[in-house]
Parts: sequence; C-alpha cells; structure tokens
Amino acid sequence: METAEKLAPLGFGFMRLPLTNPDDPTSIDIDKCCELVDIFMEGGFTYFDSARGYHGCKSEWALKKALVERYPRESFTIATKLPAWLAKNAEEARAMFDISLQECGVDYFDYYLLHNLGESLTPGFEEYGLWEFCAQKKAEGKIKKFGFSIHDNAEELEKVLDAHPEVDFVQLQINYVDWESDIIQSRKCYEVCQERGLPVVIMEPVKGGTLVKLPEAVADVLRETEPGASIASWALRFAGSLPNVIAVLSGMNTPEMVAENVAIMRDGMPLTEGEHAVIERARETLAALPGVPCTDCRYCMKGCPEGVHINTIMQSLNIYDQMGDAYRAQENYNWNTGAGKASVCIQCGACESVCPQHIEIVSQLERAVKLFE
Repeated sequence: METAEKLAPLGFGFMRLPLTNPDDPTSIDIDKCCELVDIFMEGGFTYFDSARGYHGCKSEWALKKALVERYPRESFTIATKLPAWLAKNAEEARAMFDISLQECGVDYFDYYLLHNLGESLTPGFEEYGLWEFCAQKKAEGKIKKFGFSIHDNAEELEKVLDAHPEVDFVQLQINYVDWESDIIQSRKCYEVCQERGLPVVIMEPVKGGTLVKLPEAVADVLRETEPGASIASWALRFAGSLPNVIAVLSGMNTPEMVAENVAIMRDGMPLTEGEHAVIERARETLAALPGVPCTDCRYCMKGCPEGVHINTIMQSLNIYDQMGDAYRAQENYNWNTGAGKASVCIQCGACESVCPQHIEIVSQLERAVKLFE
C-alpha cells in the first residue's frame, strides 16, 4: 500500500457541533464553537468543511460566527456543499449557492461540492443543471476548486467521473474498516480517483466515531502494538497516510477531541508497513465478530417490489451488532435508506429467494424496524 511522505492535514467538519439543546440540531453553542475553532487554528490547521443542510441549515451560519468574523479571510479555507435533494426545483437548488455565500459571510468558496451523489441521488444534479451552474460560478471566481462528495461504490463513482471529468477533486468515505468493504469500497473508490489524478478529501476517517469505540477484541490488537497510542490515532493516521489527500475531515465537538486530533495529525508520522499489518489484523478480528453476512451484491434489491434499501439496512445492523454503536447505526439508517425503510417491506420473500448468502432477510428487516424506526 502506497504511503505519503507526511500525514495529510486535518480538516474540521462542521456537522457535529456542540449544542445548547441536544434535541435541537439548530441550537449550536457558538461560544463553544469559537473555542474549538481557536484550538484548531492554533494547531496550524485551516480547512473547514460545511454544507447547506448540516445542523438544520445552521452550520454555515455557525462557521461565519466562529471563524469568518474572527479571523482574516486569507488565514482559512472553506468548503461547503449543495444538496440538490433538498430542493424542489432547479431555481431553489441554484439559490442555495448565494444563500451559502451569505450565511458563511464570504465572497468565494475555496472548495465547493455537489453534495452526496450516488444511486438515485445523482440524476437530480443533472436535472437541475448544477454541473453547468457551478462551472459558471468557478469562471466568475466564486469557486476556486469544484468537486463532489459521494457515498456509493466504485462503479457509480466512475460513471459520474466519466460524465464530468472537469472536477478538481472528490470527497470520499475512507477508513480502515471500509477500506476493503464490499459495500463502501473505500479502496476501490480511492484508486479510481488516483488513476485519474484527482486529489481526495477524506470523510468519515473514524466512521462517525465508531472507530474510537471499538469492541475490546479489536481494540486489544491495536493496544498490544502501541500501548500508549490512542485508538483514534490509528484511524486518523490510516487516512492521513494516503497520498494525494487534501484534508482528513473530523466532526469534532469538544476541546479535548480537537486538541487530540490536532496533535495526532500535526505530530504523527505516516503508518509503517508493520502498522498497516496491525490494522489488517484488527480489521480481520472485527470481520470475524457475529453479524449479518451481507456482501452487498444487491440481488435482493433488483426484485424488491417496494424498493427497500436492504443493503444499507444490513450495514446498519452490522454497525449495531459488531461495533456496538447504536448512534452510528441509527445515523447510517436515517441518512441512507430514504423511502426504502425496513417498514415498507411486504414480506413477499423475493429477496430471500435470490440471496447467495441465504440470509433470512425478512426477519432481519423486522429487527431493523424495532431498532431504528
């Protein structure tokens, strides 16, 4: 596995910010955000990642208050994203760009992304003419670098890049658990970008915090090798060791978390060959834990009359079962099932008749309803 000469920079993901009311994602605690931003900037890092839809559309406003109004524009880098799937029509989708500029309090974006492409979400960006729209904004100087984020497999990524080779970069979900995943396909997606000479921004390097709270059997593999190293450091250094990475994003919400991540990425070294072997052992230990043996072949979904997102649901169940992370499992379920939730299953059994792994899918879907709905 190719390794960079030094770790990629840390990026601050403005998507899991401290709140004054845990039940209200818009109740962002600006005073605490300012403290987090200060620690991050003092640590020598400058990349901030937001999106129109984060925190009930308040993330960009928080970025303005905690960063833009407090630091010189040339001292930081801002990335934000346009979610076509939140818009009712092309006019509303395009209007998000100017709203984002106003909310962030800037005249241009260093990095601008079409947000969360893949499967059924990709066509909306074409339908609304957003590729051409962003090319125009780039020509006007309001976008310095243009790209997109995607949560899908390598085949879908290639389709997008074949249609739009003009992009400057791609944002991918990469972490050591998903590196060889049949579902996420982190390695394959990364290699697609490298073959085309495209730099990447890495999201989910600690899988939404899951890789900080590993099952003991998996954590022990890492602890035995580096007793003094934090569990988080393995995940961040894995992502940061990849060549041609613009930034490794982390959604941080406490001073301790920011300080730890800053220290890891500022002072740490890329993984050695021996350390990569340790991570491989940890990955194998995790894969051996009980779970749903879904390989993401998607045969089950082709004949499903209700369009249930069976693969995503099985993935959520495995996050719950193997990682013991109910929060992340719920988050994955909420974000990625859309209208294809487990509760719309009519128990026709079409999925089970074609499953190569002979999974009792209907009963697993019933379990998902109880856990996630």
